[in-house]
Amino acid sequence: MLDESLLDSPEGLSEADHRGLLRGAAEAGARVRTAARHSAEAGINDLKPDGRPRAVLIAGPGAAATHAADLIGTLAGAGSPVTRLAPTGVAPAAGALRWELPGWVGSVDLLLITTPDGSEPGLSLLAEQAYRRGCNVVAVAPSRSPLADAVNGSHGLFVPMATAPYDQDEPLAASAPGVLWALLTPLLALLDRTGVLAAPPDALGKVADRLDAIAERCGPAIAIYSNPAKTLAAELADALPIVWTEGISAGPAGRRFAAALAELSGTPAVVAELPEALAAHSALLAGPLAASADPDDFFRDRVEEPPALHARVVLLRDRPIGGLTAAPGARDLALSHDTPISELEPEEGGELETLAELIAITDFAAVYLALASRA
Repeated sequence: MLDESLLDSPEGLSEADHRGLLRGAAEAGARVRTAARHSAEAGINDLKPDGRPRAVLIAGPGAAATHAADLIGTLAGAGSPVTRLAPTGVAPAAGALRWELPGWVGSVDLLLITTPDGSEPGLSLLAEQAYRRGCNVVAVAPSRSPLADAVNGSHGLFVPMATAPYDQDEPLAASAPGVLWALLTPLLALLDRTGVLAAPPDALGKVADRLDAIAERCGPAIAIYSNPAKTLAAELADALPIVWTEGISAGPAGRRFAAALAELSGTPAVVAELPEALAAHSALLAGPLAASADPDDFFRDRVEEPPALHARVVLLRDRPIGGLTAAPGARDLALSHDTPISELEPEEGGELETLAELIAITDFAAVYLALASRA
């Protein structure tokens, strides 16, 4: 059950936030600026590469590397294939994970290693393997970590991860808001220099400004009725989120939102892109999860009986209403099954800015849902 009174209590939210999730979301803009400075100090802005890499490979544990690969692949388009190297092992523990390079990797490829830990022996071995193949290696991880020594020893480029003092208080969740931008920003700066995507320093500055603006709109001191993240969190209480995305940038934002809901609040969610989502989820909305599926729910004892789980569509869009859109069909399908719908659309701006806004609002919503559900 969601405690809505907690959502309008900044002090209560602060007491419940043992993992620093709200601070991470609020400081996302600062993380981008710090990470950009670390990138410049590491020499990324001075690189003069011979050309674009044939392929970009991304390795790292958990959702942090998955989201980075998803976002970079979306922004890069068809310029250079982006592949995430999934780990193998017997457990999701730093010492148990192993990564392997594909047999075709060589000197014309680029390996990116991202981790909020840096103690994984498998990543150090991967950096050494890449060095033997002649593959270029760039890593973003906490400074003074075993991975930093391995990458420097393999003549790779190491960028210290932008961290905050409270990051050491609790183990970092892979979907924590601060982690994504601390790991992603140096990679964007690097891939801009190599011509894989467009993320010049001024664009990263605009991303930081947009993240700051969202933090002001969605902060814990802003009431539910004027806070889009708190509103979305309250709407998703006791609901199964059906996340539909429209537009290139909205896809990775929706997939990250579903992962953050699962990891931070224990809320399951399904995600798909429009227009294919209409066919993929039509039977789901027509089934027992529809709000109209259980007419006897009206007579449920509101005190003793928990509410039935019903679907709620969350539509994330990054294109204007006047363009070619499947949004009207999405609304019609949801409402025809008495399924409520929440919509988020960013303000105008560059692709990185609009993507950052969608991620920031949904990050705040996932955090609020996690804190208020566990009160």
